[in-house]
Amino acid sequence: MKFSYSPTSINFKFLLLIIALLIAFGTLYYTNQLVKKLQKKEKEIVELYAKGIEYIANNNNPDADITFLFENIIQPIDFPMILTDSQDNPNLADKSSIRNIEIDSTLSEKQIERFLRELIKEFDESHTPINVVYQDTIILTRIHYGDSQLINQIKYYPYFQIGVAAAFILLAYLGFSYVKKSEQKNIWVGMAKETAHQFGTPISSLMGWLEMLKINYNDPNKVLDITEEIQNDVERLNKITNRFSKIGSKPELKEENIYQEIVKVIDYFNRRLPQTGKSVQLNVEGDKNLSVKINAELFDWVIENLIKNSLDAIENKNGIITISISQSKKYAEIEVTDNGKGIDLKNRKEIFRPGFSTKKRGWGLGLSLSKRIIENYHNGKIFLKSSVIGQGTTFKILLRKL
Repeated sequence: MKFSYSPTSINFKFLLLIIALLIAFGTLYYTNQLVKKLQKKEKEIVELYAKGIEYIANNNNPDADITFLFENIIQPIDFPMILTDSQDNPNLADKSSIRNIEIDSTLSEKQIERFLRELIKEFDESHTPINVVYQDTIILTRIHYGDSQLINQIKYYPYFQIGVAAAFILLAYLGFSYVKKSEQKNIWVGMAKETAHQFGTPISSLMGWLEMLKINYNDPNKVLDITEEIQNDVERLNKITNRFSKIGSKPELKEENIYQEIVKVIDYFNRRLPQTGKSVQLNVEGDKNLSVKINAELFDWVIENLIKNSLDAIENKNGIITISISQSKKYAEIEVTDNGKGIDLKNRKEIFRPGFSTKKRGWGLGLSLSKRIIENYHNGKIFLKSSVIGQGTTFKILLRKL
């Protein structure tokens, strides 16, 4: 059996990756622009602060009122700032020259000076220090400053956000992979059991016919009848082989009469219904001349699966399964209706999932295969039209008309 990755699935994953990258880069770009604007604002504050000091110094007025400067510029500053002389030496004696920097009180003076020089170097790598100039020539003070806590938070927030998103995507991917592997396991197990089941019936029949041949080998008429039945079972085996060979590859579609195909399936079941011990009436009605492009072997398999489901659902002695054929402007419509026990509301969304079954000995592959055959291979639709507990169920198939 051949399986291959769907190009559509690969393209969709690639598209999701591109979108994720665009979102990540967009977030980083937007945040970076926002940080730059805030840094520009803080630089303007420092420059205004420097201009204020320059104004006082150049007016040679030690008694000048610096209340405005202190209350409106210095106090609102919330980013780290160090004032030094022209040689970048911090003034440890003047506490006002060091703002918004926590210093360990247990450190010695030399350790504090070393700590401040390292900070000055770090600040200058990010921001050019601003000079306070006296009479346009003499540098009185150099202002070194770093980013405020707000800017640092904004700067690193997108990385945190992307990290959380990446962790979420990873967990989602691992969960999806687990579900996918579990689903694939169910498909493989179900396919193996379905294969055994499909081959089991005609093989058992062949073994019975061989025993009959041994008993009646002297009776030419019976031998002829048995030979015909053996031929039917061999053809059935060949048909099953062809069905499984088409799963995973693109089947050839030919124009076929829907009514006649369904009649063939019903005839096959009618010959075997007595063996089930149930009294079930199989009916087909509707448009007898409607033709659609299908793969007959795979389409017959879908109808068989729906009939088997209906047979399993019928618990009363007088079961009825009706297959109706009609058409709309775009579609050929096939409805399979039974008077069985119905499908519980909580299970209706799960019935086409591989591995789901409410039967004790079921493996939940019939409807999943049917959905794949109709939707992937025939570009049609199959769905549960209605179901009432204790009254019955109707499945509907839509196939595009010629």
